[in-house]
Amino acid sequence: MARTRLTLKALRELGPWQLGLYALYQVALKSGYFRWKMDDERRNTEKNGHQSSVVSHLLSLPDPKEIVGIIGSVGLAQLVTEADEIVNSQVRLFGGQPVPLDLTPPIEISHWTNHKSASIQVNSRPIDIKYIWEPARFGWTFTLGRAYHLTGDERYPEAFWRYFEAFQAANPVNLGPNWASAQEVALRLIAFTFAAQIFANSDHSSAPRTSHLALSIAAHATRIPPTLFYARAQNNNHLLSEAVGLITAALALPEHPQAQKWHRLGWKWFQRGLETQIAADGTYMQQSTNYHRLMLQLGLWVVSVGPQLSDEGVKREAWHEKLAKATEWLLGLVDAETGQVPNLGPNDGAYILPFANLPFADYRPVLQAAARTFLGENAFGTGSWNEMELWLNTGKKGQGVGMHSQPSPPNSQLPTLHAPHSWAYLRAAQFHDRPGHADQLHLDLWWRGLNVAQDAGTYLYNAEPPWDNALTHNAVHNTVMIDGLEQMTPAGKFLYLDRAQAKIAARERAKDGSWQRMTAQHDGYQKLGIIHHRTVTVHQNDHWRIEDQIFAPTIHRTLHSTRLHWLLPNWEWQLNGEWGIGNWELGILSPHGWVSIQIQAQTETNPQPSTPNPQLVLAGELIHGSGYISPTWGWVSPTYGVKIPALSVSVTVESQLPIKFLTAWSFPDE
Repeated sequence: MARTRLTLKALRELGPWQLGLYALYQVALKSGYFRWKMDDERRNTEKNGHQSSVVSHLLSLPDPKEIVGIIGSVGLAQLVTEADEIVNSQVRLFGGQPVPLDLTPPIEISHWTNHKSASIQVNSRPIDIKYIWEPARFGWTFTLGRAYHLTGDERYPEAFWRYFEAFQAANPVNLGPNWASAQEVALRLIAFTFAAQIFANSDHSSAPRTSHLALSIAAHATRIPPTLFYARAQNNNHLLSEAVGLITAALALPEHPQAQKWHRLGWKWFQRGLETQIAADGTYMQQSTNYHRLMLQLGLWVVSVGPQLSDEGVKREAWHEKLAKATEWLLGLVDAETGQVPNLGPNDGAYILPFANLPFADYRPVLQAAARTFLGENAFGTGSWNEMELWLNTGKKGQGVGMHSQPSPPNSQLPTLHAPHSWAYLRAAQFHDRPGHADQLHLDLWWRGLNVAQDAGTYLYNAEPPWDNALTHNAVHNTVMIDGLEQMTPAGKFLYLDRAQAKIAARERAKDGSWQRMTAQHDGYQKLGIIHHRTVTVHQNDHWRIEDQIFAPTIHRTLHSTRLHWLLPNWEWQLNGEWGIGNWELGILSPHGWVSIQIQAQTETNPQPSTPNPQLVLAGELIHGSGYISPTWGWVSPTYGVKIPALSVSVTVESQLPIKFLTAWSFPDE
């Protein structure tokens, strides 16, 4: 009965079109249709000699001197170091630390339709398939190519061809898990087209090798169309990636008999994807800053390689405008000192065009290129983040499209507040598709480039419990949880139903015109007859006050357990004051001095401010207080597959409603 109810809810919330496409995909998968279709296409290709031996060059490569002038000798040395790691079979997956570069699946391979599980068993232990897919995206090719372009060192193309041939041997066309996802195929295809151009003049790029690469690009492109309706059912970054892969293949192999079909399909679904996935205010439907960046990178790649798309006329302007709004939205969440953004929503470590030396978490390379392309302006001053723009040559192509004489003002529609040295983002989303995290009214707080109240991130999609996508839940976000219940109904690893909807209820400006106070609420607990209402106030001395009110519009006398949670960096901490008299504070020692956090509670039965005993958890271990804890509390994941200890601070009150929490943040003076 529970499964039936969830299915009916999913049908109502996702709609029959998406579920119908997904059901059609499953039927084709389980019936053997995909295997028959792809084998038939392969036989026709071999019979009719549909082969392309030359890959067209798609990029206008930048002047090496101009790049070195931007990144400097230190940046060049850093690039060479990372390229040398790759030569020596070490790769930085998801922007993390170097790990062995292995392109051979750790299992016996068969047709890709047999490898659709997201978790693979090896010696009775699960392996997250993303650890197989990520190195096989060949994203590290961009690092090798950049280093070769600047140094001429032949070790870099030699390494690419060595790995390419190893991949081909271990992953024959349509065999094994690296062919199971058409999105992975499309991203690898993009990397191959870059390799064909950047290594074209190398002594290692022999005619047989380049012909083999062209055949592989064609095989990758042929893999995408049969399962495109799965990507359409998802209608997210999968659809955009596969569409861009088809566009790329059509431009790279213009003489291929399927090139026009690839171009037509790719352009149709790229454009339609942007139209349906980007809201009028620039919000991306996946509610994820990482996926938002991925979407912008795909748009930048199309602009860079696709001058042939200029004949689309008005349609070209429409999708540029969508990407312009998306650029403005993400620019509104960038920390000015670090280039980082809140770790909002699913973060699978995707960074498909690493044309810069800056860390994975620095969004300035993509946003500088996107601002130049879609807004016609610079988002930042000159810095190493400009390298991506040079490689994609997007600044010149963006001129005349949405030009601005002055940088755009901050996105006033975003729920952000700013003080001289701090700023905050209040999460208040209207979900039109599947939410990735249960994070309504989460607050991200930044001070002097430090993310002092942070989002836990993602860590792993596929792992043994409790780590099977565990950081999506209400309990790890900086918000309130009632009676241990989620804001929304979990219906699978990547699906929440009964979407909690939030809205900004009120805003107040300071004398200088900036937002000083903001109030939001969400309806995720309306099933209990309860509303959560959060007001954030900032003062110009960088003092913040957060007031959470939990109340019922109608009177009832039920006791509720209400938990307020904050996730802080793993810094030295101390509790000051005494319990019960309203003067305790938690101090955390930042690199710039002690930060003070004070929490008080007021209840129906005790209207005077009181100080509930906090529970402190670090890396899944209780270090202060009492009560239940989860091993997933007290962690933060900066990128996929990485988790580091963080200080989880929560207070829980059991009382009748209304309940009010007051949290005060104070930062040291300069």
